[in-house]
Amino acid sequence: MRELEARKITEVVARLCVEANRVLPQDLERRIQQGLDQEQSELGRAVFQDLCWNMDAAREMNIPVCQDTGMAVIFAEVGQEVHINGSFEEAVQEGVRRGYTEGLLRCSVVKDPIRRGNTGDNTPAILHVRLVPGDRVSLTVAPKGFGSENMSRINMFTPSATEQDIIGFVTETARLAGGNACPPMVLGVGIGGDFEKCALLAKQALCRAVSERNADPYYAGLERRMLEAVNALGIGPQGFGGTVTALQVNICEFPTHIAGLPVAVNVGCHVTRHQQYIL
Repeated sequence: MRELEARKITEVVARLCVEANRVLPQDLERRIQQGLDQEQSELGRAVFQDLCWNMDAAREMNIPVCQDTGMAVIFAEVGQEVHINGSFEEAVQEGVRRGYTEGLLRCSVVKDPIRRGNTGDNTPAILHVRLVPGDRVSLTVAPKGFGSENMSRINMFTPSATEQDIIGFVTETARLAGGNACPPMVLGVGIGGDFEKCALLAKQALCRAVSERNADPYYAGLERRMLEAVNALGIGPQGFGGTVTALQVNICEFPTHIAGLPVAVNVGCHVTRHQQYIL
């Protein structure tokens, strides 16, 4: 049994909160740079150039790449052979607290959804924990801005739904999002499970590298067709029109009930952020 001090978890989460907000995943940054070459509209190319300059400025000045530093979403995989000395959840929340306050990140979480009132430290974070074999702890911090999050949707299809129905739902979601989601977007699509599982799948899909296609060739092909359909909308970078509305579509799938076919789309903006570390 491996012993792990809870303070180590706090330290890692705090660091990941800051890093995720300042530097995009390398494959996403490359995809944005490729978009500059692929975009056909003059205004769209100018927007892509601004996005590239913004990434460079954030890195050089050690400031967030976007002013909305998001609600912290934490995915944790905890090995069965590790014993954590202290409260795991308290350690994670303390890490978010330190990361956002000491890292001078904008705190955007309110303590009550209706009565509001800012918590002042961006806690509580949303924490998803999975028990896995081994003696390691994997932590992924994914700050989620709400300009794009507000555009996300779920649909409880019946099994009679066709592939085109599903592609149409994803495409309609992107159309309704328009410029509100700060395109070019990254779309996470969850298919299967039940109501809450497909939403979680969609969030997990956003944390997959945009350079990595679904391992199942069928779903990889569906990702490609969805991306083509979304880019045919002509929304373009920041909603000013163009040929690159989405950078990628990632699908995560899961078995479902014989009577259902849940589909969720979690919309990510061009700064779809996440950083991972394994303790």
